[in-house]
Amino acid sequence: PPLYTAVRLRELGDAFAHAVALAPKPGAGTLVPVGRFDLAEFALVLDPEEPLRQARCVFYAGMAALADALASAAPPETAINIEWPDALYVNWGLVGGGRLAWPQGAHEDEVPPWLVFGGMIRSASMSGNDPGANPQVTALDEEGFADITSAHVVESFARNFMHTVDAWHDSGFGAVAKSYLERFPPESGLRRDIDQEGNLLLRRMASAQVDRNALLPRLQQPTWFDPTSKGPHA
Repeated sequence: PPLYTAVRLRELGDAFAHAVALAPKPGAGTLVPVGRFDLAEFALVLDPEEPLRQARCVFYAGMAALADALASAAPPETAINIEWPDALYVNWGLVGGGRLAWPQGAHEDEVPPWLVFGGMIRSASMSGNDPGANPQVTALDEEGFADITSAHVVESFARNFMHTVDAWHDSGFGAVAKSYLERFPPESGLRRDIDQEGNLLLRRMASAQVDRNALLPRLQQPTWFDPTSKGPHA
């Protein structure tokens, strides 16, 4: 989309690291995709307007937009789910997720100069195993996403992210939280909410207790990312 400035990397590039390196410069809106056929890999430089502890909530906008990008290209009856806070599943198999970076040493109560949202989706399996051999992981080509390319995923994310941020501006963060939480498998008697610092709140109908799951520690250690392969866990 025209509101983004694209900086394309070759196949061996690291979109997330490159975007973090670009971020201290005037680079808000810079979208860094990597030219790979097996992974839809990208990162987006953001210009926050709130203190860091609240600004991290933009992570949920990125995750909702990424899930919507997959849903728009999915075959009928395909399940697109999120495992809090950062992992994306297609038909209960892991395909990837999102990450968030911010400046080292940034103060929680000050507006950070930048944030970077990074996403990665396994578009084609490179394992050589039969599809379905490991039901806990999958790729888009194994789930019937016909003719979808990594570039299509990134472009769809970029459009959906603009729509999600527009909804945030028009209706408040609750619109983003609703879109994100709709990707969770339903559980009877459980209510999920996200507070102003991005923490997940769980309330059960039979109890007055609220379980608080802190976002920050989970962002520091993405659950879906394998640092050895630099891709989604296989």
